Amino acid sequence: MSPMFHDVWIPLSRSPAFGIALTLIGYQLGCRLQRCLRGNPLCNPVLIAIGSIIAVLLLTGTDYRTYFETASWIHFLLGPATVALAIPLYKNIGEIRRAALAIGAAVGAGAFAASGSAMAIAWSLGASPTVIRSIAAKSVTTPIAMGVSAQIGGIPELTAVLVVVTGVFGSLCAPEIAAVLGVRCWRARGLAAGVAGHGIATARMLCLNETAGAFSGLAMGLCGLLTAVCLPVIFHFLHLDAW
Repeated sequence: MSPMFHDVWIPLSRSPAFGIALTLIGYQLGCRLQRCLRGNPLCNPVLIAIGSIIAVLLLTGTDYRTYFETASWIHFLLGPATVALAIPLYKNIGEIRRAALAIGAAVGAGAFAASGSAMAIAWSLGASPTVIRSIAAKSVTTPIAMGVSAQIGGIPELTAVLVVVTGVFGSLCAPEIAAVLGVRCWRARGLAAGVAGHGIATARMLCLNETAGAFSGLAMGLCGLLTAVCLPVIFHFLHLDAW
């Protein structure tokens, strides 16, 4: 980086709007690219935004903490955005009530499988106990996952990265896998996407079908609740928190 550019970039990167602008530009770039490629799921706007932000930070030598501090408003808006999922839920409340038992069983099985399979795979590949604890909550939304990770002795920052990777992968693959398996019911597709890919997959399901988005948001919330309540208890009784 040239001295002149450095002198201009340092105060710019520390301005309150830097992180917000960089995030929005990266996401809009991803949206436009996806539209140009006719909705190709591989051109996920979140994935493209992440890649473009990382590239800018590396090329300019800007540390992540500086970016995060200037993008804190976007982080704050994760809460209201999650609450807003109640709107499609309310519109589909009748279907949700009629399938309440099936939804509970499906989400419970999915949450257990998501956490258990991830830990088993990490253990079989020789991951350390800290990494295994960090990966346990990777299938729930970021604020819950980081809190659970800290409680069971994981690394919250690593968990946050794994959550994003899981969400992007779920967004890319969940609808396509459901189609290959012959799952035509949008409610089932939504539940699977919400459990496997939390908020990022839910956003894509909302674009595909409102009912699928509603069930995906419900699955995301229930999976997060089950994980937050049950995972620390399971770790404690199995003495995994001292592992």
